[in-house]
Amino acid sequence: MEKVPPSFLGARGGVEDDGVSPGGGGRVNTGSPPPHTHTSFFLKIKRSELNLSLGSPSLREDRHAFKMKKFNFRKVLDGLTASSPGSGSSSGSNSGGGSGSVHPGGTVLREEIQETLTSEYFHICKTVRHGFPYQPTALAFDPVQKTLAIGTRTGAIRILGRPGVDCYCQHESGAAVLQLQFLINEGALVSASSDDTLHLWNLRQKRPAILHSLKFNRERITYCHLPFQSKWLYVGTERGNTHIVNIESFILSGYVIMWNKAIELSTKTHPGPVVHLSDSPRDEGKLLIGYENGTVVFWDLKSKRAELRLYYDEAIHSIDWHHEGKQFMCSHSDGSLTLWNLKSPSRPFQTTIPHGKSQKEGRKSESCKPILKVEYKTCRNSEPFIIFSGGLSYDKACRRPSLTIMHGKAITVLEMDHPIVEFLTLCETPYPNEFQEPYAVVVLLEKDLIVVDLTQSNFPIFENPYPMDIHESPVTCTAYFADCPPDLILVLYSIGVKHKKQGYSNKEWPITGGAWNLGTQTYPEIIITGHADGSIKFWDASAITLQMLYKLKTSKVFEKQKVGEGKQTCEIVEEDPYAIQMIYWCPESRIFCVSGVSAYVIIYKFSRHEITAEIVSLEVRLQYDVEDIITPEPETSPPFPDLSSQLPSSRSLSGSTNTVASEGVAKDSIPCLNVKTRPVRMPPGYQAELVIQLVWMDGEPPQQITSLAVSSAYGIVAFGNCNGLAVVDFIQKTVLLSMGTIDLYRSSDLYQRQPRSPRKNKQFIAGLTELNDSPVPLELERCKSPTSGLATRIPEAAAGFCRNEIPAVRQRNQVHHLPDHVNGHCTSPTSQSCSSGKRLSNADVSKVNRWGPGKPPFRKAQSAACMEISLPVTTEESRENLYNRSRSSSISSIDKDSKEAITALYFMESFARKNDSTVSPCLFVGTSLGMVLIISLNLPSADEQRFTEPVMVLPSGTFLSLKGPVLTFSCMDRTGGLMHPPYEVWKDPNNIDENEKSWRRKLVMNFPSPSQEIGDHQYTIICSEKQAKVFSLPSQTCLYVHNITETSFILRADVVVMCNSACLACFCANGHIMIMSLPSLRPMLDVNYLPLTDMRIARTFCFTNEGQALYLVSPTEIQRLTYSQEMCDNLQDMLGDLFTPIETPEAQNRGFLKGLFGGSGQTFDREELFGEASAGKASRSLAQHIPGPGGIEGMKGAAGGVMGELTRARIALDERGQRLGELEEKTAGMMTSAEAFSKHAHELMLKYKDKKWYQF
Repeated sequence: MEKVPPSFLGARGGVEDDGVSPGGGGRVNTGSPPPHTHTSFFLKIKRSELNLSLGSPSLREDRHAFKMKKFNFRKVLDGLTASSPGSGSSSGSNSGGGSGSVHPGGTVLREEIQETLTSEYFHICKTVRHGFPYQPTALAFDPVQKTLAIGTRTGAIRILGRPGVDCYCQHESGAAVLQLQFLINEGALVSASSDDTLHLWNLRQKRPAILHSLKFNRERITYCHLPFQSKWLYVGTERGNTHIVNIESFILSGYVIMWNKAIELSTKTHPGPVVHLSDSPRDEGKLLIGYENGTVVFWDLKSKRAELRLYYDEAIHSIDWHHEGKQFMCSHSDGSLTLWNLKSPSRPFQTTIPHGKSQKEGRKSESCKPILKVEYKTCRNSEPFIIFSGGLSYDKACRRPSLTIMHGKAITVLEMDHPIVEFLTLCETPYPNEFQEPYAVVVLLEKDLIVVDLTQSNFPIFENPYPMDIHESPVTCTAYFADCPPDLILVLYSIGVKHKKQGYSNKEWPITGGAWNLGTQTYPEIIITGHADGSIKFWDASAITLQMLYKLKTSKVFEKQKVGEGKQTCEIVEEDPYAIQMIYWCPESRIFCVSGVSAYVIIYKFSRHEITAEIVSLEVRLQYDVEDIITPEPETSPPFPDLSSQLPSSRSLSGSTNTVASEGVAKDSIPCLNVKTRPVRMPPGYQAELVIQLVWMDGEPPQQITSLAVSSAYGIVAFGNCNGLAVVDFIQKTVLLSMGTIDLYRSSDLYQRQPRSPRKNKQFIAGLTELNDSPVPLELERCKSPTSGLATRIPEAAAGFCRNEIPAVRQRNQVHHLPDHVNGHCTSPTSQSCSSGKRLSNADVSKVNRWGPGKPPFRKAQSAACMEISLPVTTEESRENLYNRSRSSSISSIDKDSKEAITALYFMESFARKNDSTVSPCLFVGTSLGMVLIISLNLPSADEQRFTEPVMVLPSGTFLSLKGPVLTFSCMDRTGGLMHPPYEVWKDPNNIDENEKSWRRKLVMNFPSPSQEIGDHQYTIICSEKQAKVFSLPSQTCLYVHNITETSFILRADVVVMCNSACLACFCANGHIMIMSLPSLRPMLDVNYLPLTDMRIARTFCFTNEGQALYLVSPTEIQRLTYSQEMCDNLQDMLGDLFTPIETPEAQNRGFLKGLFGGSGQTFDREELFGEASAGKASRSLAQHIPGPGGIEGMKGAAGGVMGELTRARIALDERGQRLGELEEKTAGMMTSAEAFSKHAHELMLKYKDKKWYQF
């Protein structure tokens, strides 16, 4: 790296080059620089020698003043701090990358934090997927291993066993799965996909892999059948042909059953695609082929001819055998079932239309809907079961999808909530020639999986142990908490188990395959999901499993809307008015808070006792508009005052309780939803403490909430939207602050604001044309539910109105009249229609945006926290590029507004003002323009006074800035430890024993580590959509800065703990996951993991401690991942085994004489018939064999060197052991057969030993 020439630096004011900062920012080192490098530079500046202003356009606009190799002087100047110990401004603002941290006394802080995290600690990999498989298409079951497989339209396969055994695998092509076939008790699975490819999956490893693939080139696959204990797979095609595939080699046999040979020569029409294949239970040498047009062929494999042909007028959908092999049943498109006997193939033995209306004799029954599938299962001690889907009468159009169970003369119709995709009957035996003895039916629906118990007459369903109901209502937001208090899971489960549904089968879940153990990492994890119907679900996510603990319905605090009512709600949401938008949970204090799409906030407290109480509600007026921008004359430009010298003042607040009405409330000051006014019974669990609602103002609906934070220690909740900020005391149930964003800057505004009438006709202004994608009037635009697929819009005026005459609130016999401060001029640079002054040009606006300390920036608010995508997709840009240049992630939209939205809030014990000597309660406020404001909270000193004395909320006048909308905050002490926000230790608020005693709040306060030295004691980490900064407090010096992205933007950022060290985790819109160490912001990981293809991912992605993260990968599934190398290494131990060695059950004894002289199927040799020696080779152009990456051949090819030799040796040992095991099993089988033969021979000898020849 070349250094700056001394002559140039001297001309600019004597800048000393002290080295290059590490990875995206670092402390200034007077010695040699660290070994790592980055593009950002930090220089130590002598203020007496360099008197430069960051607001000077000549420095910030001159991009080409000086260029050198790997050096940009503009970046250096942008990194200079804007404050110094002797500067006149006391706002403490540092707009660019900071220099070395400076104490008030002017000494440089040289204390370095020893960071323990390195890049070797991080690695990205997926762990497990939870939820219902999205868009299912196929179903299979292994009756010996008792594992279930589900295929989907996206090419995914989910394999389920006992609870904890849940595996996800994906076809690389992404083609839909048409059919699945288990190799029963072999640890393998065959999948047929819509791209006409067969795949063989190896399930004997925890991560299944494809061993072989076979691609059909000239024919389309329609049906597959694999006989039990056979290595030959029958494949039916759309042309009506039947091919045979060797499962071991995955090579096509030369034996083919052509459709023209299967049907009669006199038939003039094509029979259609093959819809069924099965071998006869009585004789494995006979194959039953069903064609779509109603033709059934009984094919003799040895003689290669059709033994029987059966015809029916209606199309066939499915066929199933009777276990004796003499009869089979077909389902047809007219809703009929036909039973055929091989001895009389001319017509059906029996024809029924189960749901058809009975007709007079001689007339055909009325047709019904098609029966898509039928299964015919026999029982030894009862009538057979006939189970089918569909077949309902056409005159009942409103009936739901159903599954019909016919057992003897009883017919039971089970109505389903969703369409039936597939069903399977679970039987006791895998042998098709034995009594099947069915005990359950697995029904795969479009959005659910249920299992019906057939052993009970009322057919109850089993309780599903898998989290298949995540999507019961669409998921709108998520929260993830790792390493939370261990007692929480047990507490939530004990409360939630009382509200579980009843009526389930009393038998155990029948899918019990695989094996699973807890593994080594067993810290408590909880996932919270918010849903469109207002429900909240708490899930136990420990040890990569997922089990629902507790469900909370937030809609119960509101009155049910009657038909025709709720007009004010539909103005801002077209559907799902109770949809959850944000979640905030403090596990230590058990305070829970949610915000909804209808602009409300509900605070819950946890209690083990049931209560009946009224729900307290507050109404907050938070609607602020700003007049069009004007430029003051140069000589009248107001100076920038010293904010710390002014006495802070607060805006007039507005709010009301349900006990005391507000004075002077306008007719349109109504909330979107009505809170219940009568006493409400609240069961144990989370009980509503307070409901806060934003109300309509001036005929406009309230804007949706964009940020939320709660402090249990302070008893305060804060939330904001694109209009401003509201702070509420939920202990005293009072509104502390209701203020527009621009008013938070107070008198430091660069321009004054002038109020105008809200009734003034609102029209478009030319300045907004560049921000709008369509000329649709803003008044006609409406916000939509988070479950809606369209981009949302917020109706707003092009220029707003700042209300100064908000009445004070009478609360609890006290009226607090807070004086209003002097307001300034209008501040929106995009509003170019001015009432006075000249209109700003684009260049003028760009100059105004380059502001100095204490001056708020004014530019277009583009926030991932509060905007939807509304830009059109052009021919040059794909949908992926659209996300790279748009600001999007959340529910509401300010894409057409120039307002400054509140995007992040954070409560902490910190230094509110520059050079404060002690910490105090603070609220950090981040905005969509990259501004950070610190608000001071003045709480009563005594604990008893907290319930009576008022809380003062005062803007401190401290401003910090970043590029892009602010996303998250966090704090560290001077030793590098992450500081947890203060919290109140949980106590049951309804415990009678505790109420009788003196009830005191127990607070846990996390103060910065004490030090005798004078200097900074705290680091504040702030991350925006573009960059991250670390400030040292109380000096407010920017120590580190890292420009995370220039071409994209950050969707989610969280400060997390891993290996007892803090780091910053970011998810970018271009799909990158980035990890940076703290406080130095050194890049640890940058992986292109997941391109943003759906807003659902942006809305639900979140990081947590211990290297964990999750997102909603589909509307029904949660994908968990880890960025911890340690967890990736231990993942194999945590996953369940899909295959466990189980001995195949023995076939039933058929009797000596029958086994000795009968059963031609037992001597059928498929190898001799289908092998290359007799059948020849198939045409190479018909199908192409593709070796899979999971095969042993692929492993051998990938291995190399010493490790490769070890791998090959291990594979050879595994192969040898497997062969020895198979040999041992075959030897044992032969010994058993020999013993049985010897026994029967001995019995026969004894029977006829003493008989004469004439007695035979």
